[in-house]
Amino acid sequence: MSLAQRSLRTPIGVLRVTASDRGVTNIDRVAMKSNRVARQSSQRGTSAAQRQADRAVRELREYFAGKRTRFTVPVQLEGTPFQEQAWATMRKIPYGHTISYAEQARSMRAPRAVRAVGSANGANPVPIIVPCHRVVASNGGLGGYALGLAMKRWLLAHESRA
Repeated sequence: MSLAQRSLRTPIGVLRVTASDRGVTNIDRVAMKSNRVARQSSQRGTSAAQRQADRAVRELREYFAGKRTRFTVPVQLEGTPFQEQAWATMRKIPYGHTISYAEQARSMRAPRAVRAVGSANGANPVPIIVPCHRVVASNGGLGGYALGLAMKRWLLAHESRA
């Protein structure tokens, strides 16, 4: 299986998108040591993996520009059955809406597994496209976010403006 990577500058920092020929496998932040524009991690090409990475970058740019509310790029998620169920549940949360970890656990028919849901969400390898930022604490707090609470706060504010 081949992988391709692309980087893109966003209002919340530089993100790196990794994709296989079957879909996006990972999105993470790139730590930049200077203010230079991030260079693409790989050259644009015609491989299936590169086409998936290019599509993801295009959809992410549209999302950050306020022109996209739903992602259509395929994702290739690999985790435990519980993690995969949690990730599938998050993909059903509408743009601009939030649910609590407890609501997510109930929707998964595991109402007592709130902490396990939080752990599964934290292991989400494709944030933003699989919108773990839309899951918040029952008390109205943000809860956690693997890419940082400042990013989660920004994403929620971005979606609430729609």
